[in-house]
Amino acid sequence: MGIVNIEDELHEQLRRASKASYRSINAQAAFWIRIGMLCEIHPGVTFQELVARELRAAGVAPVLTNAAA
Repeated sequence: MGIVNIEDELHEQLRRASKASYRSINAQAAFWIRIGMLCEIHPGVTFQELVARELRAAGVAPVLTNAAA
């Protein structure tokens, strides 16, 4: 594990995002880094597709719900 220097404003955004997503600041940073890497590797894939792919790879099964009418 190492230390990464980031700008104060980016750290503040990271802190806010971690609070909204119920992740630690380190977990939020890791999430953003991983998604950013995946976006660079797969530029034609949407964010939603990347997340769905990662969830499937982790063994998370979709939960089907009835849509509100």
